[in-house]
Amino acid sequence: MKATEARLKAALDRPPADIRLYLLFGPDEAGAMALADRLPRALGPDAERIDLDGATLRGDPARLADEAAALSLFGTARHVRVTGAGEESLAAVSALLEAERAGNPVVVIAPTLKATSKLAKLALDAPNALTLACYVPGVEQLEGVVGEIAREQGLRLAPGVARRLAGAGGGDRAVIAREIEKLALYLDADPTRTVTAEDAALDAIGADLGEVEASDVIDALVAGKPAALGEALRRMEEANVSPVPWLRALARRLASLAEMRGEVAGGADIGGVMKRHRVFFKEEAATGAALRRWSPAALAGALAIVRAAERSVMSGASAGNVLPAQAMIELASRRAGG
Repeated sequence: MKATEARLKAALDRPPADIRLYLLFGPDEAGAMALADRLPRALGPDAERIDLDGATLRGDPARLADEAAALSLFGTARHVRVTGAGEESLAAVSALLEAERAGNPVVVIAPTLKATSKLAKLALDAPNALTLACYVPGVEQLEGVVGEIAREQGLRLAPGVARRLAGAGGGDRAVIAREIEKLALYLDADPTRTVTAEDAALDAIGADLGEVEASDVIDALVAGKPAALGEALRRMEEANVSPVPWLRALARRLASLAEMRGEVAGGADIGGVMKRHRVFFKEEAATGAALRRWSPAALAGALAIVRAAERSVMSGASAGNVLPAQAMIELASRRAGG
């Protein structure tokens, strides 16, 4: 079934017994992750989470339904999260929705999936699934998201603070949420005691990532300029910026290029493709060069590397910014020859 964001939040906060699957698809992976994080909070601190990905489900389509029906080893609540899903997960999701029983809720995050895909249509038609398309919010929408997260932490934002927080997180909800949590802790705020947050408090906790431009990293990688990329990454490191926002912004850029490159490979004119996708006129030259430089396979491979780097950072399994930065420099070096 198709869900509004409000309905989906309500269901994740109080999971109904008749919903087996929550499918969150579309380019706003950060927003989908933030929504997915509501489920474990609802299930309690002792809840067990089983993490799967699209590649695992492609190789073992029965795994998802099995995990959804399995009992927790510790007798606690249990849920399943699937990341990086796509059409390869169709058989697994179909088995889940058709299974005789499935007591553990499943959240599937599919950032590259479109509403016209077979997987999205399957979930939209299923009465035991809730489906939401997640799109990157505009500036005004993002400020509304910031305000909502702040209210949940017991914060009332002074004028201009929401915009600054939105910029500080690079548009990434997960990073923004962490900054707001730090702000609430600094001001000793909680949902039962509202405190006004002003610019001085942001200065005190150092929430000033907005000055750092991820676009330099993205432009250098897409153009295949490892030296420029290394310099941009060095500035990011000196500013102690989390790699998550620029990795997600880079993923969105590569996904957009992949969509356009697919049309070019199908015989469309590059100029016409850029016009249909409303490429900003100042970015037309760089975008056109990228569409000539990158093949569809190379873009797909790069996107997989970027998403893997992000998952590594989020899982805490990497040495901070070092491994993602090294992966990006190697990727740019590969493209330097055209």
